[in-house]
Amino acid sequence: MSLAENDLFDVRRAAGATGLLHDFNAAGVLDAADVHVARRLTALAAEPDEHVALAAALAVRGPRLGHVYVDLATIRETATVDAEEAVDLSTLAWPAVAPWTERLRASDLVAVGEEGGANRPLRLVGTSLYLDRYWREERQIAADLQTLGAEAPADVDEDVLADGLARLFPGDADERQRAASAAAVRHRFAVVAGGPGTGKTTTVARIVALLAEQAEAAGRPQPLIALAAPTAVAAARLEEAVHDAAEGLDASDAVRAQLREASASTLHRLLGWRPDSQSRFRHHRGNRLPHDVVIVDETSMVSLSQMARLLEAVRPQARLILVGDPGQLTSIEAGAVLGDIVGPADDGPPSIVVLSRIHRFGGAIGAVAEAVRRGDADAAIEALSSEEVTWLPVDPETDSALAPVHDGAVSAARAVIDAARAGDAHRALSALASFRVLCAHRRGPYGVETWTDRIERWLANEVEGFGAEGQWYVGRPLLVTENDYGLRLYNGDTGVVVATDTGRVSAAFERRGELIEFSPTRLGAVDSVYAMTVHKSQGSQFAAAAVLLPAPTSQILTRELLYTAVTRARERLILVGTEEAVRAAVARPVARASGLRWRLWGT
Repeated sequence: MSLAENDLFDVRRAAGATGLLHDFNAAGVLDAADVHVARRLTALAAEPDEHVALAAALAVRGPRLGHVYVDLATIRETATVDAEEAVDLSTLAWPAVAPWTERLRASDLVAVGEEGGANRPLRLVGTSLYLDRYWREERQIAADLQTLGAEAPADVDEDVLADGLARLFPGDADERQRAASAAAVRHRFAVVAGGPGTGKTTTVARIVALLAEQAEAAGRPQPLIALAAPTAVAAARLEEAVHDAAEGLDASDAVRAQLREASASTLHRLLGWRPDSQSRFRHHRGNRLPHDVVIVDETSMVSLSQMARLLEAVRPQARLILVGDPGQLTSIEAGAVLGDIVGPADDGPPSIVVLSRIHRFGGAIGAVAEAVRRGDADAAIEALSSEEVTWLPVDPETDSALAPVHDGAVSAARAVIDAARAGDAHRALSALASFRVLCAHRRGPYGVETWTDRIERWLANEVEGFGAEGQWYVGRPLLVTENDYGLRLYNGDTGVVVATDTGRVSAAFERRGELIEFSPTRLGAVDSVYAMTVHKSQGSQFAAAAVLLPAPTSQILTRELLYTAVTRARERLILVGTEEAVRAAVARPVARASGLRWRLWGT
């Protein structure tokens, strides 16, 4: 074990932990923070039972890993640790479930059941142990969604709607897009779900147009519409997509003007971010948002807590429209909200519509994505053999077998550098979007840092003068890693360092089709973007993408990660990974402990 690994291991160790907390911490099931919170809770409640302390630590651990609660009945079989070598967790002293829950029922730390009970830090429902905050948020979300969806708007003009649908979706237009648009007009709560290329943002533009036409026909003011997304980059893409869609709409000048003027923001900005709090906002149940319609894109990235804050801020008379892909990676925080809401959509209400016709990427890439989404490993392996897909069934560490990745990365980087040296920022940015290496991890042999270094070594050997200008060398591809509202650059934005007529360099980015340039010295947190994580790539598209899968044992290798990675490619996909890794990913859907689906669907 290296010194760095030793340091990381020591950081995870909880000093002073004893008994079960010590054993589970030493095995890697619990982090130091889990142990410290549990010890503090038991100390405050004068709770001596180490079985209660273990349950509390596991309840704290859950949200850190994306779970809303810990299921004490299954945690022994489902617990995992992030370790290079397999760890046998069955040797730990897991308590028997029935006496364990009885101990919790008797503890002053725990409220029991769905209804009533004292306000306590933990809530036990059956064998599900929640931190009280997440139990309350889950119940609130379910209640708010059911209330919002129960009452249909009374002012829908069906004749105007029928005319608008016929005009905006002529001929053999996508029937599901038409149905989703109609649902968003007829209901206060609607969901437009679907994979990449199924026309979700196109549908959003038509929904806005239909709602504007309803107001126009009734002589009412145009509805106040909020467009939002979890990240600034996703918000910017939503805004651009709506503006682009406005140009081709068969609608009045006033309606198209409203679409062109629509602006999007992050959910934090929409709710009124407060610098003194990470969990409270200016808009809440006592100070609602003024908007008549709130449309949220990339909802798969919205956490349970974020959705709770949004729902309590939306006016009861307003419409809420959630847009996203339930098959993609979920929020890094607790919950799988969009997937829970969509649930068994085929049997669901008409206000939840899943788009299925793919309009964007090639058939083979779509076939791989669909096979992965439905968990069919055999079909995924078969689809990987088509001409549009280059499958290299080797470990990504095998350098000699990676010619397609090498050729794609070097060719794209050379095109970026040539355009940047010529001062052609538009061409450089276009070349930058033509190819991207996607990794599951940030660090390690399969990670972004390793592959960035590898690609830079390739370029140093093959591109004359590469990097000679120092940190801000011409052709350096940039990835913004923190929001900079002053420059209107956001976490996930990409740009290129280009030469200027004055002999200096500038950092060029694109916004709404227009070029924006800054002196590189004005930039805050940026990295070189020869490779990026799949998580960071969400919402982006590249002409070609090279996806590097980690070892089959990697806990981050899941069905959702593979699906998200595959669907970043529009025209060509290069997948590097063994058949064992592909099958492991397809067979490992993200299983987040959440009660929201049950609360909404009863399943």
